[in-house]
Amino acid sequence: MTLDTATLRVAFAVVALTLFILFYLVTYRRTRSAYSGWWCAAITLFLTGSSAYLLNGTAQQFWANPVGNVLTVLGAACVWAGARTLRAATPKLWQLAAGPAVVAVPSVLDHPATNNWAGGPFFLALMALLIGLSAVELWRLPPDYTWLRRPLAFSAGFVALYYGGRCLAFLADGPQGRIFLAFFGTVPTTLLHMMLLVVVSFSMAALSHEQVTRELRARASLDGLTGLLNRTAFLDLADDELRRLQRTGTPGVLILADLDHFKSINDRHGHAAGDAALQSFAAACTATVRSTDLVGRYGGEEFVLLLPGAEPGQAKDVARQISLSHRRRQPQDGFRMPTASYGIAAIDPGADNLAAVIAAADGALYKAKSQGRDRAVLAS
Repeated sequence: MTLDTATLRVAFAVVALTLFILFYLVTYRRTRSAYSGWWCAAITLFLTGSSAYLLNGTAQQFWANPVGNVLTVLGAACVWAGARTLRAATPKLWQLAAGPAVVAVPSVLDHPATNNWAGGPFFLALMALLIGLSAVELWRLPPDYTWLRRPLAFSAGFVALYYGGRCLAFLADGPQGRIFLAFFGTVPTTLLHMMLLVVVSFSMAALSHEQVTRELRARASLDGLTGLLNRTAFLDLADDELRRLQRTGTPGVLILADLDHFKSINDRHGHAAGDAALQSFAAACTATVRSTDLVGRYGGEEFVLLLPGAEPGQAKDVARQISLSHRRRQPQDGFRMPTASYGIAAIDPGADNLAAVIAAADGALYKAKSQGRDRAVLAS
């Protein structure tokens, strides 16, 4: 029995439209996640691209075929973009447009009025590349992401390999060759897409909810102005880190930092200038410390840092580097960035009381202020 290509494409369009409506109503409208938005866009583009191919064999084929290629490749680019947003790395506009632009040129020049496979090798290679990149993004998600990330990565990888095989068979055998028609032709490809679209769409809902949950968790733990950990999140993580240091017998250092004469900046230049100073100091902190260190906004113009494995002398170097980085920033609106004072407390391997360590650093910070500010003082 031979399956009719046009009928299969109509069936695929119906399935895609149904899934789009369900996914939009059930997932996107509830989560408003970036991932579900990109996936809705991808389904829409696959749907319209497949519909354009229905005009093959008509007088409209000369424009419908290139349009179908461009829309389908753009749909694959949206799948990649959605996968990247799971790691908070949305592609730039030119990266999304590159694939469709590349496939558009050969599709238009390869006699699309009479050639159903105009631009075929470029189309197949770009589909393999973009879906393969989606598989890589899914595979690189953190281990604590939903368990569905691995099956989805394998599924995307399989589709990428399939398109790679289609491209090689197209170049070696031609679109009318026996191998291409049997394994990589329109009929088996449409059936594969229908099956995967159903399976993957419902898996995407889980990833969309996971993305929203993570974003909410991040907002709850980050300071909205500086992007650093807020006080509650820092204390929770620092308490866990202190227990780890105690368990492993590793020393560490806690630093309290306070911007000098901060109130005068707000009074003279306004709160926008004060916000700029806080953001500048926060950026200097994150640019100086290691990825294993903790940095948080402790409150107002006060910041707190936990440096596992560091010694007090190293902490003084870190404080000096932070101040240098902060001072190098250009003056904002006629004022210069304020200096900072630091209180440093060593964390002994046996320390188990975070509050006591913070109190010691606070006492050292008070001494730094009383000694003239713009300096770091070690707690006795």
